[in-house]
This record gives sequence, structure tokens and C-alpha cells, in this order.
Amino acid sequence: MGATAGAVWGRTEQQDFRSRVRGTLLGVAVGDALGTPVDGLAVDAIREAHGAEGLVDLAPAYGRRGAVTHLTQLTLFSVDGLIRAQVRRDTGAWHPPTDLHRAYLRWAATQRDWGPDERRKEDGWLAREEWLYARRDPSRALLLGLADETMGTPEAPKNPGEAGPEAAARSAPFGLLVGWEPQLVAQLAVECAAQTHGHPTAALAAGAYAVIVHALALGESLDAAVQRAFGLLAARPGHQPVSDALQHALGAVRQGMPGPERVAELSGAGTAEGLVAAAVYCALVAADVRHGLSLAVNHDGPSAAIGALTGGLLGALHGETALPPAWLAELEGRPTILELADDFAMEMTQGPALHGPAGSSPGWLARYPRA
Repeated sequence: MGATAGAVWGRTEQQDFRSRVRGTLLGVAVGDALGTPVDGLAVDAIREAHGAEGLVDLAPAYGRRGAVTHLTQLTLFSVDGLIRAQVRRDTGAWHPPTDLHRAYLRWAATQRDWGPDERRKEDGWLAREEWLYARRDPSRALLLGLADETMGTPEAPKNPGEAGPEAAARSAPFGLLVGWEPQLVAQLAVECAAQTHGHPTAALAAGAYAVIVHALALGESLDAAVQRAFGLLAARPGHQPVSDALQHALGAVRQGMPGPERVAELSGAGTAEGLVAAAVYCALVAADVRHGLSLAVNHDGPSAAIGALTGGLLGALHGETALPPAWLAELEGRPTILELADDFAMEMTQGPALHGPAGSSPGWLARYPRA
């Protein structure tokens, strides 16, 4: 697996890219945090608890407002793995799925251990963030897929019958590889999905979502981004359920006022392709980020996952300044998310100044070890 030559980064381009990276990661987290308190509730129960409009502000979950789940945790470890892949490339080793797998194993350790092990210098800085050791109801597929060192692949996937949305929901960072060709972004998302979610539909939904984020991060419209996903899906066997779900989302935009019934219908049985389609719909009809995320969590489907997927799209589309500041102010882990986002943007735009044959920053290699 390779990548294209990087873009030429002027100051304005770097600032725009950093805003979209921050927007994507904060968007995933804010959507996750908004949906978590009502995850799994029927819309009637949500309205009974939060009023006729449903949930329109952060509410307590896991003992605080703004709490995130394993969906955000894994998204952050996706970013960590991508940075580590770039750094390890200096050694002549270049297989990003392996670096992502190692990152996901570091996340799996946070779900078993009491806290960071300072002796493991090869873990890097993210695995030493204590707040990430909170266990936030990860799905059985995630824990089983990462229970040992064996890496699932498309040819020999982990959990081959698992079609849930978690692999797609951690795939937004792959779309931020703006120097890569879209088909390589899709392939990486598919390969990494197979590490926990082996059903072809789950993997292709992750690939489609990553490609949509990729187009948004390059400044394309959401409509154009979805069309790009259709083009890439068409060449892949077994794409029909994902293509159909996305087509359904586009059709739903023209079917009257947005509402919870439409989102629930799109999300279907809660499998990956339905949730990605529901997120695309919420982002397409959103008057603004607050409206789009409120729509994404007030329905009978899985609120946290659709919220996270929608937040990633809206953040990539509009950048960090479009996100509701009052929600960001209470968001769990915001300093870590911003630090990681800025590190990712710096690596992607100025990597050769941080590490390479001519010399490397010791501080950078301590944060993102080559081991």
C-alpha cells in the first residue's frame, strides 16, 4: 500500500487543513457525547425525558455532561496509529494496517488495565492519557477482535458475521489523509475494519465513510463527496447494500421535512451501512451543526453512533469554528483531542521537518515511537 506525493502546503492551506482536522475529531466526539445519554432509547422516551423537542443540549452520562464513549476513544487511537505509520516509514517499514492494529491493541489495553503503565515507553503519549482508561460499554465485537495479537484481514477477518457500525465510526481519520488517492483511503478503512468487523458490508461502509470525509477535507461539497463514494464502491464486490443505503439517504432529502422517523428508517437494523446513510442524511439536511447533530440523536436508532458519524462529516465540511462552543466547553477530553488533531495536522503537512534521514526531533519520537 502506498500513497501519493503530499500536497504543496502554503500557510493558508495548512490553517484550513488544521481546522478541518480539529473539526472532524471534535465533531465525532461532540456527536458521540450528545447521543450517549439517549443511546438506545425510543424517541417517545427521549421526549418524555427531555421535552417535546427531544434532546437539544448535552446531558449527563457516565456521571458527567459531555462524556464520550468507545467510539471517540477508538477514533483517537486511529489518529495515533496513522501518525505512527508515517513515523515508522523512516525505517523502511510501510504497512499502515499493522500500525493501526497496534494502536487498537493499545486501546484494548486501556479497557483491561487500571491506568497507564509508565514503563511502556513504546506506547507513546496517547496511551498515557488517564481519562481514556474509562470503560464506556465497548461492543463485544471490539473486545473479541482485539483480544489477541492476531490481526484480522479482509481475507481472514475477525468476527466475519459482524456488521455493526463501530468500524465505520472510527474511520473518519482515514479520510483526513488528503495526500492519498481516494481508493487508497477506502482500502485502508476496509482493511482496518476487518480487524474487528469482518462482515463485508461493515468494511465497505467504513470505506465509503472514509472516502466521503476525504472529499470533504479537500473542500468538496457533501453531494460531490457521496458521488465519489458511489464511484469507488461500484468497483467492489458486495457493494450493493452500502450503495443502496446511500442512495436511500439522498432520496430521503427530497421527501419533506427532516424528522426522527426518517432517521430511524434509514438506520434500519442498526448495521453499518444504515448508520452511515443516516449520518449522511443528517449532514445533508442540517441547517447548521447544532441542528444536524440534534437530528442525528433524536430517534429510535443508535444515537451515539449516528451522532459520532454525523459529527465527523459536519466537522470535516465546516471546520472547528462551526461547532457549538457551549458543547465544546464541556466535552470530555477536549485538550487531548485538540493536541492530537494538531499533531496529526503537523505530521501530515510538515512531517519531514519532524523526522527523517537527516535527523529527527527527539520529542516527536518520544510522543510517537517507531517501535
